[in-house]
Amino acid sequence: MLLGAGLHVLNGGIRISGLKRGSDELLSQTAAVSNGGIMTSQPDNNNDAKKVKLDRNLNKPSRVVHVRNIPMEAMETDIINLGIPFGRITNVLLLKGKNQAFLEMADETAATSMVNYYNNSGTPIIRGRTVYVQFSNHKELKTDNAHPGSQISTQAALQAAQALTSETDTQGGPNTVLRVIVDNQIYPITLDVLYQIFSRVGKVLKIITFTKNNTFQALIQYPDVITAQAAKLSLDGQNIYNACCTLRIDYSKLTNLNVKYNNDKSRDFTNPTLPTGDIGLDSLGFGGAMSMMGSPFAGLPSLGAPLTAAYSAAAGLPLGAFALPPAVASATFGLAGFRLPGQQSFGGCVLLVSNLNEEMVTPDALFTLFGVYGDVIRVKILFNKKDNALVQMSEPHQAQLALTNLDKIKVYGKEIRVNPSKHQLVQMPKEGQPDAGLTKDFTSSPLHRFKKPGSKNYQNIYPPSATLHLSNIPASVTEEDIKTAFQDTGGSVVAFKFFPKDRKMALIQMGSVEESVIALIKMHNYQLADSSHLRVSFSKSTI
Repeated sequence: MLLGAGLHVLNGGIRISGLKRGSDELLSQTAAVSNGGIMTSQPDNNNDAKKVKLDRNLNKPSRVVHVRNIPMEAMETDIINLGIPFGRITNVLLLKGKNQAFLEMADETAATSMVNYYNNSGTPIIRGRTVYVQFSNHKELKTDNAHPGSQISTQAALQAAQALTSETDTQGGPNTVLRVIVDNQIYPITLDVLYQIFSRVGKVLKIITFTKNNTFQALIQYPDVITAQAAKLSLDGQNIYNACCTLRIDYSKLTNLNVKYNNDKSRDFTNPTLPTGDIGLDSLGFGGAMSMMGSPFAGLPSLGAPLTAAYSAAAGLPLGAFALPPAVASATFGLAGFRLPGQQSFGGCVLLVSNLNEEMVTPDALFTLFGVYGDVIRVKILFNKKDNALVQMSEPHQAQLALTNLDKIKVYGKEIRVNPSKHQLVQMPKEGQPDAGLTKDFTSSPLHRFKKPGSKNYQNIYPPSATLHLSNIPASVTEEDIKTAFQDTGGSVVAFKFFPKDRKMALIQMGSVEESVIALIKMHNYQLADSSHLRVSFSKSTI
């Protein structure tokens, strides 16, 4: 931004006058910059009281750094993030109307490192816009109480920065490669989603994703330690979606990632000619950039950390800390949901389930199993092909959850397949039409787990596992009673324990995931006492 050769201080504000020139410094050395506006010194006999001469000496080192060309929507946290990797920050001043900001470092050495890095090695970016960093003429930022509202937001941002820089690393030291773990993952997170988030901090070179201990993880490589450190400090602990999918970031012990294939699991952005590898559609599942969907927390306030405000305006997507650009969101997710390469957009609620054990599976069994991931409205086992069924969920994102977690699991000895159906709903049979009880409506079932918007049950959704979480256990029921009941489902009980602080809940571990699936189908809503019915779900814990 080009400013006039002089400026006037009027009622605490700034008015620019005179000819424009290249300098963006607002004040001469006779004035101090403050968080409440501009504080001018008393005029002497040689100066006009209404004008402050601008000092053209912009390159002299100072612990105050001047940032130009910042976007209008920038916040104090955006400015602070630029300086965090270089040392402790003691003050910040944001001048939105001038597209400028000032950052005060604890010492001149830190400020020098910051200016040298951004002018010689890295490109400073705030919300997609390149900004410019230089030394300020001012030796400090003075604070006054003229604008208490801005003081509160400034102090909150500074305290958050101090908390970030005081954290100790538990893994390797500062490094170009970050290890990212997604905690409380209710929805699928993909390589492309991570790229959109982490590339906001700086250029991402490589990403490798994998699953370890039933947890989605990734290794992300930046070109230099400074950018990686900035990403760690600013993104660690943030939510991708509201109230879930939390990023946990450490430094990896690796110093370089060896990416062999460019596909939905790994990507080398510096080498687009790498082969995709032998990965078919089945192994893709609903991965890649196409697996995002609406969140059940839509309409609820974001529960993210202070830095989440920077990205809270999602383009129709209720993300917690981050929002994809509208063009990316539109191209990636379509209007109604997600899609696979070569397939039409899938935003429906109906799933086609195939390869069922037709002698054992019933509409009630499918209702219970699929009900772990959403509210099942109707189930239809096909009359002429009884190893196939249609399952209608209440919402498209519930259908996605069920597909992601239940495709290719074994149910009654057969590996079932779950795919999106072309049907928009499951029709009940017409009067007189043969059905033999194969179609059932569960709209009014009292066993729906997700009736309430933003239900806490969304925070306890896990893939099928050998360990089950039990709740609503009456005090009169013993460990042996429960173990006997679960053994009667045809499986073996490996371990059992009550929750120490709440005996109404327990964990039970079956001999295999398949045994656990059957136990859940048979034991959910099992009557333990006259007025108590057992609640069963998959657990991420082990005994």
